[in-house]
Amino acid sequence: MTHPEPTNPDGRVERPWGWFETLASGDHYQVKRLLIRSGRRLSLQRHHHRCEHWVVVAGSGELQVAEVVMAAVPGTTVFIPQGAIHRAQGGSDDLEIVEVQRGDWLSETDIERLADDFGRL
Repeated sequence: MTHPEPTNPDGRVERPWGWFETLASGDHYQVKRLLIRSGRRLSLQRHHHRCEHWVVVAGSGELQVAEVVMAAVPGTTVFIPQGAIHRAQGGSDDLEIVEVQRGDWLSETDIERLADDFGRL
């Protein structure tokens, strides 16, 4: 089940690290496009009700899944199992990711933040 969020006129949901937009959704899946601004990063987080698959489509940065940290360049892909700690960070350029979520409950409230540069713990 998905829960809509307020969006700006172009359909993007603004966050302190950048923005995301929902591209598609269906029974137990959702596809989003995320833009993480240069030098900013998502919270260190995990999800209890979904797994994610990230595909870097543009820009540069860094991806972390559990203890593994890797460079993020176009073509980089990573699977994030349900419950795995993860984070993405923009590098010298903005980082653009297509994210496929799968699970029984797909909601922005299914984010457990362990660390956050913007005080959203």
